Amino acid sequence: MPDIVRIQRIQPDLWTIAPPGSPSTAGRDPGLDTAVLEVVGGYLTWSLTAGQRVPAATLHDLDAAQEWLWALYGADVALAVDEYTVPVDLAARPERPDLAATLRRLGYAHWAARWWPASTVDGIAALDPGLLEREIAELAQFCESVVDGADSATGSGADADGLPDIREADVRAPGRSAARADDYALAAGGAPADRGAALLLGRGNAGWDWRYCPAGVVDASERAVSWELFRSAGGTTVRVHAVVSPSATAELPAYLSPHALIRTPAGSVDAVLELSGDTWTGEVAGPADSIAGVEIYVPGIGPTALVGEAAGVPPPAVDVHVTDSAAFIEPGDGQHSPGSTAGAEQRQRIRELVRTRLRMAAGDTGFGAMEPDAGTTTSGPGGVEGAEGSAPRAHGYPLADIAPLRAEIAAVEEDSDF
Repeated sequence: MPDIVRIQRIQPDLWTIAPPGSPSTAGRDPGLDTAVLEVVGGYLTWSLTAGQRVPAATLHDLDAAQEWLWALYGADVALAVDEYTVPVDLAARPERPDLAATLRRLGYAHWAARWWPASTVDGIAALDPGLLEREIAELAQFCESVVDGADSATGSGADADGLPDIREADVRAPGRSAARADDYALAAGGAPADRGAALLLGRGNAGWDWRYCPAGVVDASERAVSWELFRSAGGTTVRVHAVVSPSATAELPAYLSPHALIRTPAGSVDAVLELSGDTWTGEVAGPADSIAGVEIYVPGIGPTALVGEAAGVPPPAVDVHVTDSAAFIEPGDGQHSPGSTAGAEQRQRIRELVRTRLRMAAGDTGFGAMEPDAGTTTSGPGGVEGAEGSAPRAHGYPLADIAPLRAEIAAVEEDSDF
């Protein structure tokens, strides 16, 4: 059955074409699991964890978008957009299913370049940025009639969300790609560092909000960040550790060094983290005898400034794991804040998604064979997609119709766990 999309004008010069409940760039926060692609006249978005195949389009130039709307949504949708008067629901029947499939694959590849949760702690292999960039360029070339801006074949090479791509092809920090999770027990919340005669007041570990660091800086695990609070020589000190991303380059520019924003009942303090081996480490005098939470960020990166980085933003919720101390937990709305439970759950869904992608790249057949619907086509580099907008049935796995990227296959071949 074809998917239904709603055509709607949401502002005087802004329209959406979207399946019910799908994320779009018109929303406040489409989510970490949303692939975004800049196209002629607007943007396309797909929810990856929901397995959304028909994209949501947010359009600011209808005349320009008419060049490709018919190919992606069908002639009926393109005509309804051209003659728009009131919101209307129509079936999406792409005239170019090969192009529709390739656009989705391109959107996923751009998402992987920005949000792939590479983690030594969790055992999630990093993707080779050179392989990924070359495949993105090939896909963009096939989709040149649709994609625009930074996502086009002649774009600047920046990530889809405008963040700088700090990774360099085939350049990795020595030894990181082969390291195993057990080697990072200390940085991920194991035994405290040597403090001599210092009195330990508390310690804990937590994850961090991926939106506040570019890819390739900090390990994406929920256990990548650890802290300890101790008293020595009449003063209180907080020491923070964060595991380096396995996809980090040998040398990062100084402006990308992460900071730790440390929240306490008496206020927040900031510590610049310095690279020491495979761990970012920093310490600062603590204003209180307990820790509410530790947030990792790179200044200037993220949807909003963190409290403590800049004024005027409500304090976020935090969700920390604490041992040897009672923690003070600061209240918040818990929806979009860096340490919120909702954010941690979404990050976990993404980890499960990419683990499945890696097992699929390794040839694991446990997901069941894909069953193409009648009328499917395999022309174009985007994989199998139904001519009527219906994709192969993949027995519950949301991205099974997107064949593994070359970088995913290479990651599996280089990782001994696979």
